[in-house]
Amino acid sequence: MSESHQQLFDVTVVGAGIAGLSAAVAAASAGARVAVLERAPEEEFGGNTRWTEAYFRMSSEDEVSADFEERLAENAGDHLDPYIIEQVAQPYQFWPSFVKAHGMPDPELISELAGRAAETVKWLKTFGVRFDTLPTYFITAAAPRLMPVGGGLALIEALRDHALKLDVQIFYETTAKSLSRTPDDRFLLACSGARGRIAFNSAALVLGSGGFEGNPEMLAQYIGGAARYLRPVARGGYQNRGEGIRMALDAGAAPAGDFSAYHAEPLDPRSAQPEALVMNFPYGILVNRDCNRFVDEAPGPVDVHYDHISRAIADQPGGIAYVIYDASIDDVPNWKRSIRTDQPAITADTVDALADKLGLASERLAATVAAYNDACGKGEFKALEVDGLATHGLFPKKSNWSRRIEKGPFAAYPIISGICFTYGGVKTNRHAEVVDCDGRPIEGLYAAGEAAGLYYQVYTGATSVMRGAVFGKTAGERAAALAQRSRER
Repeated sequence: MSESHQQLFDVTVVGAGIAGLSAAVAAASAGARVAVLERAPEEEFGGNTRWTEAYFRMSSEDEVSADFEERLAENAGDHLDPYIIEQVAQPYQFWPSFVKAHGMPDPELISELAGRAAETVKWLKTFGVRFDTLPTYFITAAAPRLMPVGGGLALIEALRDHALKLDVQIFYETTAKSLSRTPDDRFLLACSGARGRIAFNSAALVLGSGGFEGNPEMLAQYIGGAARYLRPVARGGYQNRGEGIRMALDAGAAPAGDFSAYHAEPLDPRSAQPEALVMNFPYGILVNRDCNRFVDEAPGPVDVHYDHISRAIADQPGGIAYVIYDASIDDVPNWKRSIRTDQPAITADTVDALADKLGLASERLAATVAAYNDACGKGEFKALEVDGLATHGLFPKKSNWSRRIEKGPFAAYPIISGICFTYGGVKTNRHAEVVDCDGRPIEGLYAAGEAAGLYYQVYTGATSVMRGAVFGKTAGERAAALAQRSRER
């Protein structure tokens, strides 16, 4: 594309969610001329951030939760090579190249995220964002959560407004298509959109373009057959189609995070509203279409375990399950807080009648409920704490809150596995620089948020928006400094 069709900037940012807008504001505050490319129309900018409560895993504005680094380290991948673990215990400069490029969330990233969370919250507050420890939809929770008042929407609106004051140019309905380097080693990003074809020429490029939860082809490629049953938790997820990740991989970036997994939430498939969550299953049982239980519904606090339980639902016949419970759930204080769907529960006076309404085999469901009831032991039911009231001689075991389902009326919700975001992305270092397969930074290329791979196995709750803000800010600062050096050459 000729120079006459190119837009010249110091820094180009792809994506206008928490990661992209944090990068844009940080870069512009440092004096850089910044463009932000956003696939969505202006009224729906912000990707997943727009639709989320945006919890931060922090006990206060000054410190992360006590278990923050431990939880992220525990979820660093399955069967890690002891040699890798041994190497990352050394100072970073001594790590072998392939260890620097390893896809796990290494200690450098985790410590940087933990160490810069508080200063990032204070930075966000300078734009008028307020934080508070507000109630969540979790009836039981293992970790404290700080929340921006107004959720993710408040975050991105505050950042967008400040970006505009700094003369950041935002190009809505604009999609990045391909990435190349110019003869003078600048980035050339070819795009299409409402204005036709356009290219952005910049010294630095920040990818805040999200994951690939909106791309059925990439979901099937990486996640497999269960992908056919998945849908994004909120509309913002449909905008995340993975182009940023693919462009970076094509440019030599190392992959990171678990491409075969995703952060899942339990959704009512009947509802069209964002995050139509159903999280009361710790107080009932989950059955699939064959009326079989398939998972421990209550291994511990729901905020720790809903992720892998939701993914297990995707592996069931038809990718659907049903939570079965009875009137005794009314003993659980505020249990309806865990229901975010706008659709009513399906109710009936008997288990057989409930099965008929669900389209399930009544005899099989009655047998499953009876087997569960027979396995429930005696003990004190403590609704709001892990009570150890477990089943006996039943597989799979239910570890807590196991009470007989026998008090009518009986009720159920259908549940599918909703995909909040994908785990796979590109490898970054603590400076948000994208690294290649030899662990070397790709000069001028940065990534933050979902585009940067981090998570394995189970999502460490209330860290995704936080890491988007922390590393987005870092990426913007670094990109602006690089652009300044480029101008001075």
